[in-house]
Amino acid sequence: MPAIDFQAQAVDKNGEVFYVPNFVTEDEENYLIRKTFPPFVETYPDIINRLKSTGVFHASAHGAPNHIILNEYLPGQGIMPHQDGPAYHPVVATISLGSHTVFHYYRYTTGTQGQVYVPEPDVGEARIVDPTPVLSVLLEPRSVIITSRSMYTSHLHGIREQKADHITAGTDETHPPKFTDLNVDVANWRLLAGKQATEAVINGGILERSIKV
Repeated sequence: MPAIDFQAQAVDKNGEVFYVPNFVTEDEENYLIRKTFPPFVETYPDIINRLKSTGVFHASAHGAPNHIILNEYLPGQGIMPHQDGPAYHPVVATISLGSHTVFHYYRYTTGTQGQVYVPEPDVGEARIVDPTPVLSVLLEPRSVIITSRSMYTSHLHGIREQKADHITAGTDETHPPKFTDLNVDVANWRLLAGKQATEAVINGGILERSIKV
């Protein structure tokens, strides 16, 4: 695929989270969903080298992705806010296949209201998570989101357990589209490429989730 201008793909003000639509094609998506894990990563399509070519892993010990986690989410399923831990280089690429979903990023708070996050043993103490996301990104099928630096090391990420995502229409940067239930901005609304997602942020609407890998 063509070289990616990451400055143009940043969805946060510090340039630590990047969203790229259509990172894989529809044919590749169908192939990846059909095939068992993991032979596809080094054959067709060569996802590892495609991610390596973005340059975001150049500072890591291997200079490329070297660890893969495969998750499946049914409609209504999600994953609680969490951190991936210090064992990994602080950059992770998440590819969405099959369905859209919404990635929320959270910060810790010194207050008493919020969810308690208990990390893995020997990683740290339990802390309170602010329930209001600091960044919310609509992930279209076939897209990739790359999380780096402090958004990886100091923040949590998660997927809310719901079967559909309600979006309130927006018009411009002053009045951007919002995820209705949380009243937070769709941070990447100008980067969306698919017809369904684009119409939802322009006109408002409901995006029904299906099986996501």
